[in-house]
Amino acid sequence: MQALIDVILPVFLVIGAGYVCVWRGLLGEDAVDGLMSFTQNFAIPALLFRAIWTLDPGGDFDWAILFSFYTGSAAGFTVGLLGARYFFGRDWEDSVAIGFCCLFANSLMMGLALTERAYGSDALQANYIIIAMHSPFCYGIGITAMEIVRARGRPARELPGTVARAMFRNALVIGILLGLAANLSGLQLPVPVTDALDMVVRTALPAALFGMGGVLYRYRPQGDGRIIAFICVVTLVMHPTITWTLGTLTGLSRDAFRSAVITAAMAPGINSYVFANMYGRARRVAASSVLVATALSVLTAWFWLSVLP
Repeated sequence: MQALIDVILPVFLVIGAGYVCVWRGLLGEDAVDGLMSFTQNFAIPALLFRAIWTLDPGGDFDWAILFSFYTGSAAGFTVGLLGARYFFGRDWEDSVAIGFCCLFANSLMMGLALTERAYGSDALQANYIIIAMHSPFCYGIGITAMEIVRARGRPARELPGTVARAMFRNALVIGILLGLAANLSGLQLPVPVTDALDMVVRTALPAALFGMGGVLYRYRPQGDGRIIAFICVVTLVMHPTITWTLGTLTGLSRDAFRSAVITAAMAPGINSYVFANMYGRARRVAASSVLVATALSVLTAWFWLSVLP
């Protein structure tokens, strides 16, 4: 119960505040869109740039973190894709969008925030390693799969260019790549610049959580209830279970193990809806899954935190 009060509730209270403000008309949808645009296109990319720029690739990096987490992600995408197609009878384009919901955990707005609340800012190195790969890995899989099923006879040589263009228009990917370039080059910035960067970074998570609450107000649990429940089970149960198992087998350190499991246990992120909306496929299911799974993760996150070492 103490973990629920000290760690989980503050995060969900910020989300709830955004939800209530939009519900009661205290904040317009245009204001929410502007807030989300700021966080997703500027503040969070700045946070990623800062984190990757200062990451110690020798002391902090462990391939077992990525193996444990992203094996679960890839398994979630595969199960979501094939389940949507063969169990629920969706067409291939809808199935890819539904698979993406099972792939893209909310690693930033919720995973990072919950880990910091639970274990402190010094325990976030593994989170940043996961986040550095998250958008490139997930969008790479999702865009590639969608473009393959949409190809319908187009030359295969066009696929890499289509995927690359979509990837390099993503602000999160750009922030990660710039941070990696700064890290590898040993870039040093003047103190006033890093102080200004830190000011923007400090706004990223609270603003994103508040804006997320406002965005979730728009979505009602619509569409097929069974497939929404299916997505919730894959994201909130299957993914963290796989990550826990592989993290144990590979001997992850305690901090890395905690970060990987908590991040794997997060609900689908808003980017799941962004991806579905980008292609105009399974939008109601994606939106409803984000809303329902986020609400359920109050309890499931409490469970995972209670059983972690």
